[in-house]
Amino acid sequence: MADASVRVARASDAPAVGLVQSVVWREAYAGVLAEEVLAQLEPRAFASVWRSSLGDAPSPDHLLLVACAGEQVVGFAAVAPSPDPDGGGASELLVLGVHPDARRQGHGSRLLNAAVDTARGRGADALTAWVLADDEHTQGFLAAAGLGADGASRERVVSEDGRTAREVRMSAGVTGPE
Repeated sequence: MADASVRVARASDAPAVGLVQSVVWREAYAGVLAEEVLAQLEPRAFASVWRSSLGDAPSPDHLLLVACAGEQVVGFAAVAPSPDPDGGGASELLVLGVHPDARRQGHGSRLLNAAVDTARGRGADALTAWVLADDEHTQGFLAAAGLGADGASRERVVSEDGRTAREVRMSAGVTGPE
């Protein structure tokens, strides 16, 4: 296995992150979004948004992490302060994705551990993540890492015609012995 690591993203990582996000989201939303909408999940569009965000983050507490196999970006995770009204001192794992060709090699776990470390380092007391209600794989991955459904759910609009997808929130405390 190639050298595996997680680091803070650089602007030059935007194209690779855009590619990974496009592949991961097309897979995750295949049963939720119409084919014409899935076709719009283009790597360049995602890369453009990430490049812009990396150049001018919404806050100092917004961070994009990348998982690498050698020098190749194979996954990403974004962490930010939780915008949820009941979020209190929580950080939110906005997104976590690993390219299908790089899964089951520990990249997702390394990204999640780095997200927890980031949240803890920023003084958060918990890490939350919103997950599609029927995405048993992601829920199982997060549950195995110690996150649990906390009872919150929401309907997220996922198309221009108002179609929604149900999401559940998972969370875990991140405070612990120093």
